[in-house]
Amino acid sequence: MYSRARLCRAHESALKHCCSTPTLLEQRRVIPLRRTTTLRTALSALLLLGTWATASALPASAADAPARSTEAPASPELLSAMQRDLALTRNEAEARLAAEKTATSVERKARGAAGSAYGGSWFDADSGRLTVAVTRAAQADAVRATGAAVRLVRYDARQLDAAKNSIDALSAPAGVASWHVDPKANKVVVNIVSAHRDDNDVRAFLARAREAGPVTVRQISTAPRTFAAGTVGGDPYYTGNVRCSIGFSVRGGFVTAGHCGQPSAAVYGWDRSYIGNFQGSSFPGNDYAWVNVGSGWWTVPVVLGWGTVPDQLVRGSAEAPVGASVCRSGSTTRWHCGTVLAKNETVNYSQGAVHQMTKTSVCAEPGDSGGSFISGDQAQGVTSGGWGNCSGGGQTWHQPVNEILNRYGLTLHTA
Repeated sequence: MYSRARLCRAHESALKHCCSTPTLLEQRRVIPLRRTTTLRTALSALLLLGTWATASALPASAADAPARSTEAPASPELLSAMQRDLALTRNEAEARLAAEKTATSVERKARGAAGSAYGGSWFDADSGRLTVAVTRAAQADAVRATGAAVRLVRYDARQLDAAKNSIDALSAPAGVASWHVDPKANKVVVNIVSAHRDDNDVRAFLARAREAGPVTVRQISTAPRTFAAGTVGGDPYYTGNVRCSIGFSVRGGFVTAGHCGQPSAAVYGWDRSYIGNFQGSSFPGNDYAWVNVGSGWWTVPVVLGWGTVPDQLVRGSAEAPVGASVCRSGSTTRWHCGTVLAKNETVNYSQGAVHQMTKTSVCAEPGDSGGSFISGDQAQGVTSGGWGNCSGGGQTWHQPVNEILNRYGLTLHTA
């Protein structure tokens, strides 16, 4: 969150624009402020883990469809992060975003064409196309007609999901990190912590998991953890002695991670002024929450990249396929990018399991919790936790944003 005065000091080149008469966009969104806070909060807005949250009026049910726009697919800061973290040129980053947008629109059609033979899908960065797994060759031509590539597999999505659901019912020991359906492997992948691979309780869990269906085991170096942090400087929000990051702006507030605060807990901005309270929160089981906004704070339909002038960014919440690029911005580590590795993963935190998470190759660190995951200009989810860090690398999970919107009946603000 930023005040008008602070934003202008940080961006002297934009001083005239920042401190002049509000634009039409601002005029539509400005609400009356308390006299004593007018200067301090004249441009205060919801930070998307260091970006400005966007606003508009798409209902949650309509947010799945990418908005048609001639605007650039992402802010310069996000494109720079993609170039750094995915080893792409700017042109390659823009081309990839365009291909992923096409794959996202193809996915729903391809699923329908595959019918009961559907075995999952993923984006292939090398070919720039969506690949769809099917269990029957008879559906292959219909799926190809949608623009997707086809791979024949043994198990359909319902069989794989049933196996995962059976594993969800098991009690997982601390040495088991997570599990998810991998459509490319056509199996349920169970991730275990390397140091605990020979533990008796881990071996027993894996034996029972294999009874549920097709399972493969992979190892990770460290157990997952949430990414809340103690109070330090930056541009976060605070609740108690916890620092987290704001996810996405919604009508009346913002969404964030559930482990950051309990219902009714007070929330304070970067300048320690009161923002609002947690109106709903769920953790473990889920990891989402939403906070109402008032007391001179409000949401605006722009996104501010770290160190850049305002940039429109979020235009919907169409879910990116496995393999697509995704970027995360946080109050600790700012912008970092990677790819979507898995969906509908169960993560076994020390506080309890969290279901239906999306796993990515993006790094994160304490204080990034709750912040936004974005693919191109489409909101994806709020940061939950992971393992590793942004110096040595790691993986991070996010809670899908559409689930949060539907759970609380919220409307995502879009540009």
